[in-house]
Amino acid sequence: MNVFARVASAVRKAAGVLAPVASGRGGWFPLVREPYAGAWQRNQELSQDELVGSPMVYACMTRISNDIGKLRARLVEIDALGIWNEVERKSPHWQVLRKPNRYQNHVQFKQWWVMSKLRSGNTYGLKERDSRGIVIRIYVLDPSRVTPLVADDGSVFYQLAQDNLAGLQATSVTVPASEIIHDRMNCLYHPLVGISPLYAAALAAGVGVKIQGNTAQFFGNRSTPGGILVAPGPISKDNAQALKEAWDTGYTGANAGKVAVLGDGLKFEPMHQTASDSQLVETLRWTDERVCSVFHMPAYKVGVGAAPSFNNIEALDRGYYSGCLQSLIEEMEACWDDGLGHDGVSIGVELDLNGLMRMDTKTQYEALGVGTDKGLLAINEGRRQLNLPPLKGGDTVYMQQQDYPLDQVRHNKIPTDAPPPAPPPAAPPEPSDDADDIEDAAKVLAAFMTKELHDAEY
Repeated sequence: MNVFARVASAVRKAAGVLAPVASGRGGWFPLVREPYAGAWQRNQELSQDELVGSPMVYACMTRISNDIGKLRARLVEIDALGIWNEVERKSPHWQVLRKPNRYQNHVQFKQWWVMSKLRSGNTYGLKERDSRGIVIRIYVLDPSRVTPLVADDGSVFYQLAQDNLAGLQATSVTVPASEIIHDRMNCLYHPLVGISPLYAAALAAGVGVKIQGNTAQFFGNRSTPGGILVAPGPISKDNAQALKEAWDTGYTGANAGKVAVLGDGLKFEPMHQTASDSQLVETLRWTDERVCSVFHMPAYKVGVGAAPSFNNIEALDRGYYSGCLQSLIEEMEACWDDGLGHDGVSIGVELDLNGLMRMDTKTQYEALGVGTDKGLLAINEGRRQLNLPPLKGGDTVYMQQQDYPLDQVRHNKIPTDAPPPAPPPAAPPEPSDDADDIEDAAKVLAAFMTKELHDAEY
């Protein structure tokens, strides 16, 4: 990638010495969380892999990333009427939204973008430009291989470790902030360092992992708990050790659940707490609810608790969107606008929410019917939302005229259509040149008739 040759001069001109940003209390990239002080020295730390392996953490992260990944990215531009319209495919910025890089499609790219942000609190997108300087590819980097740097004059740079998948062949490369799209969340300690939700969900998720591990071990022992052998009287230390070894050999591990024969008043008393005594189910539900609250995920979306009683699918999805997804979507759109050189005011990137806000068929038809009846939508606009072909004459907005002001109704002054004006009177015909000829002919005819009558008398 020749991007590094173009930015090398900018890096050399950076003012002063580049220094990494402060990591903060939560860690610049927190790999380890301690459930209590000193747990790390006892090998009881919580690694990120263990936390992600928690069923509830996995469910929340995959649900969020998949729901955002299925939303189609559109390049929209505002027209003279203030209406946002999708830009045609001939735009040079359209291709990077459909095929972000050589090994991911647009769905996988958005899923990986969100997953990186949820796991580490930071997403780093490396730009690849063509000869015109237009971004044609974006590569999401491994956050553990990226370190933000700040120069003495406040300029921001990023130190990138080797990443063959993104085309970084060198051991270490430093690029300016103009070549990186940095999407971060929960900047608790430094504006350039995001904190993952795992930072707050670590303890609850760790308890859930321990509960499931303990339960798996219990059932792996054929649901047979450990316990003690009680003798009716005092026994020597050697006899106690022999009994213990014999019991461990014959009735634990692979031999758990076998029938034991006890004599001399020996009695086995289990020491393991039952699930009801330890409130295992309630504790596990509590950990799941805490993890959901950290990710702002409605618990019923990932199988915890019952769904709301009302069945308005659109209302449920809107609550999920506004409480969990909206911030992530808005931040992603803003970062893409900045990274691709859009101002976000006249032209920008937008994720199509129609893939998320899906109504049931009946509600969708009713909503479109109200829109067309109220004059908000043309018939073809509603049919387009249903992926139906347009109809002839369907581009006109129709509206019934049946509402009038109350004062006009009260005083019976409802305006009526005025009758059409009467046509003007016809102008008299102009005298013709043949009028004299007609008069002469009439006189000749009258004279002839008079002569005939006179001859008849005589």
